[in-house]
Amino acid sequence: MTIHLEQTDLDTRDAYPTRFADGERVIERSDPVLWSSWSEDAPITREQAEAYDRDGYLVMKNVFSANEVRALIDASAELRRSGEELRREDVVTEPGSDAVRTIFRLDEHSEMFRRLAHDTRLAGVARFLLGDEVYIHQSRLNYKPGFTGKEFYWHSDFETWHAEDGMPRMRAVSASVLLTDNDALNGPLMLMPGSQRTFIGCRGKTPEHNHETSLRKQEIGVPSHDALFTLAERHGIDHASGPAGTLIFFDSNTMHGSNGNITPFPRSNAFFVFNAISNRLEAPFAAPAPRPAFLANRGTPQPITPVEGSLA
Repeated sequence: MTIHLEQTDLDTRDAYPTRFADGERVIERSDPVLWSSWSEDAPITREQAEAYDRDGYLVMKNVFSANEVRALIDASAELRRSGEELRREDVVTEPGSDAVRTIFRLDEHSEMFRRLAHDTRLAGVARFLLGDEVYIHQSRLNYKPGFTGKEFYWHSDFETWHAEDGMPRMRAVSASVLLTDNDALNGPLMLMPGSQRTFIGCRGKTPEHNHETSLRKQEIGVPSHDALFTLAERHGIDHASGPAGTLIFFDSNTMHGSNGNITPFPRSNAFFVFNAISNRLEAPFAAPAPRPAFLANRGTPQPITPVEGSLA
């Protein structure tokens, strides 16, 4: 497959059209990846800033102390035990079972994870990467159990956030804190370094209430095999591994996914999406109605003030 890049007009309402009836459209990114210029007072090193800009993601180890990691793991276990007490819409189970797959609105269900979302090691770095004040667009706790954990298919988060939530530009970043050891075998996050500079407008009209099925298995808003092959051939595939406590930032348009987990060892992570205040949501660009609030914060965004200090 030959990719033909198109440059969209920055003044048009929709710079990244998607969900076409007649095929895919591949568009060259018109937004920066790194929105700030590095200086000595930046919260990450120059090398880390350059790596994020080049690859579309950054893996940081030894960010949290052993006590902090243990406190986060304990808070995660407590949330999973109390899953039946949470709002039904906030809990997604594995396909074909009642095993908890995801708990949304993580920062509302746990004071520990709310504190984590406001920590300068997350929110402070997100403000630097996005060059703006930030707020939480979405938060969740992801579980991938041993033996039966299902895969997450290749996708760009921005494609869904743009099409179904109304996020205008690629000015958002995800922060994932690993709560279990992740290696090459237990279904770690896989990414295509450099893919953040190419947007794939996908084929397929968005059905009503698409989120009710896409949270279990995404079928609309995913690239074709040909497009994925071309991206993988051009950029290669990497995986983000590390011990519990590893922190991963990745750009909203970085192509990513993960394999199923058939090892005995579970995989879990706390996941926060930081969006720039200037990038607040509009009407969906390719869906009949916005997704519910647990998936996309549509209220008046309140900027986060990063907090210093230990979590535990």
